[in-house]
Amino acid sequence: MFRSFVLAAVLTLASVNLARAQTAPEYGDDVYKPWLGQAGKDVIWIPTPDALVTALLGAAKVSQKDIVYDLGAGDGRIAIAAAKQFGARAVGIEYDAEMADLARRNARRAGVDLQVRIITGDIFKESFSDATVVTMYLLPDLNLKLRPTLLTMKPGTRIASHAFNMGDWEPDEVLSVDARDGYLWYVPAVVEGTWGFKEDGLGTEGTITLVQRYQRVGGTLTIGGKTQPLLGPALRGDKLTFAYNDAEGVLRAAHVVVDGRQFKGSLTARGPGNVTITGTRR
Repeated sequence: MFRSFVLAAVLTLASVNLARAQTAPEYGDDVYKPWLGQAGKDVIWIPTPDALVTALLGAAKVSQKDIVYDLGAGDGRIAIAAAKQFGARAVGIEYDAEMADLARRNARRAGVDLQVRIITGDIFKESFSDATVVTMYLLPDLNLKLRPTLLTMKPGTRIASHAFNMGDWEPDEVLSVDARDGYLWYVPAVVEGTWGFKEDGLGTEGTITLVQRYQRVGGTLTIGGKTQPLLGPALRGDKLTFAYNDAEGVLRAAHVVVDGRQFKGSLTARGPGNVTITGTRR
């Protein structure tokens, strides 16, 4: 029932897009011309508008340091834009062989074929574990099917989706371009548990107990034998921030980077400047 409802909604969206595209140039080339709404393995083909492509890649802060994977690459426009506009290396995974060939030709025509690789394959079988950015325009049930894999990727990996979200995994950012919605997530580090911490050079030690639901975190801090709620805890990728009152009642703010069972970062000091704070999960 849910899938039928989703398909009906997407077909309605397709009809709107088809109406919008009546005066648009044809897609494809002399070898192959795809059409809006043509059936694929699990979805129909409706390309993400160029303006939204640019906005999503910009929101994800794509740069030449990134490897962008586009899941369901279609004619290659997202992978090509990542390379041509942002200098990234990009990989598109496309199930339809003719569409994948078109994407390769488009990459050559755009002059980015050395930066863009198109794989003819299934997004649920091909590996994209080395991605630093993942983009997609899939159905909600496919997003949910991918979600467990996405959540195991390196913390800080950015996930960008056109139109559809990730269920109860709330996006870190939502954007709208020409009435088209886009969503952005940062894969969160696993921080739940009890951490021992110390302020290097000051000798102050304590514990932090965190609870976590995706990137939403909360918890308590114990220092000097007294337990208090963490103030303003926030997690984006591998970056955790929080504040607390120290044993003398002075407000301290921590900005740390989580690396597995360790964290390290800066803590506002009682005087000018910062000190280093480190932690280990028990």
